[in-house]
Amino acid sequence: MKPASIMDYRELARRRLPPMFFEYIDGGAYAEVTLRRNVEDLEAIALRQRVMRDMSVVDLSMESLGQTWAMPVGLAPVGMAGMYARRGETQASRAAAGAGVPFCLSTVGICSVEEVASAGTAPWFQLYMLKDRGYMRALLERAKAAGCPVLVFTVDLPVPGSRYRDVKSGFTGATGLSGAANTAWQGMTHPAWSWDVMLKGGPHTLGNVQGAIPDGRRVNDFLGWIARNFDRSVTWKDIEFVREVWDGPIVIKGILDPEDARAAVRAGAQGVVVSNHGGRQLDAVKSSITALPRIVDAVGSDLEVYMDGGVRSGLDVLKALALGAKACFLGRPWAYALGAGGEPMISRMLGVIRSEITTAMILTGCNDIRTAGKALLDG
Repeated sequence: MKPASIMDYRELARRRLPPMFFEYIDGGAYAEVTLRRNVEDLEAIALRQRVMRDMSVVDLSMESLGQTWAMPVGLAPVGMAGMYARRGETQASRAAAGAGVPFCLSTVGICSVEEVASAGTAPWFQLYMLKDRGYMRALLERAKAAGCPVLVFTVDLPVPGSRYRDVKSGFTGATGLSGAANTAWQGMTHPAWSWDVMLKGGPHTLGNVQGAIPDGRRVNDFLGWIARNFDRSVTWKDIEFVREVWDGPIVIKGILDPEDARAAVRAGAQGVVVSNHGGRQLDAVKSSITALPRIVDAVGSDLEVYMDGGVRSGLDVLKALALGAKACFLGRPWAYALGAGGEPMISRMLGVIRSEITTAMILTGCNDIRTAGKALLDG
């Protein structure tokens, strides 16, 4: 199948990946109410078609946090991307650089920040508040040394959400021989993935936390360490600890409430990502696009407001910008594309997004993405 839309990349990833990894990408928390809301609420927004506006020149470029973006899209942090394609984080980083957009590396990526930076472009670096503050400090120092320009600090994961699909697929809950047998069987029944990832894509560790457990050999060893180190006691005052080491821009990811957005401003953040973790944490909360306007009204003049969650097309990107977002970060779309065929598929997917944004701009009469506002919406 020749992919034409994000859902086509999803289908290709479903075919190629073992079920445990596809369901990990695709699923959400509990009954997946928020996962569906993210998509459906964006679909419900109507764009306002305009005609005869001289759209011979269309500019998608913008600037944010000292960087020029070729279009208002970045690649969000996605865990364990190196299990979807060989050294997946490095492939995604190269594709993002080729498209002129930022790539954000997850703390729980298979590839380390040093490996990704050595592939050509230093990524934005995503981090959680960890109980092991010493190791957290070391991670921040490594990110600085690698040249990472922005720290994305995720605050909506003091405890992992419950994801039923991961239990059913065997991604979580299966241990010992049963877990090993399930993994082996899923790999055997997906030989192209096994050749690319299991045979050619090692080591299969979490590169950023490998130093915390030197004897760790499997992904699950490191995921266990991460799970034990999520810190439920974290407060806004802990940003002071981060600032002791990190002197660059900080973007707070996981904001859904205006009061929390105001707290991020007081904590000295330079940006926030309006996000419900792609519907993977607390189910039954509002969609990101529904939360966005109130947060923009509360803090949009004080810092950069980005959004993720439910974005499946360039039209969705323009809708979010019309409601005040500076840019959108894509998570599942690039994970699907990576699982479908690696870096070339991500590059192609980003080209699709760019084309869709351009078309939507032309047909709404917006020739400069920096001027996108509520006038682009109908109703």
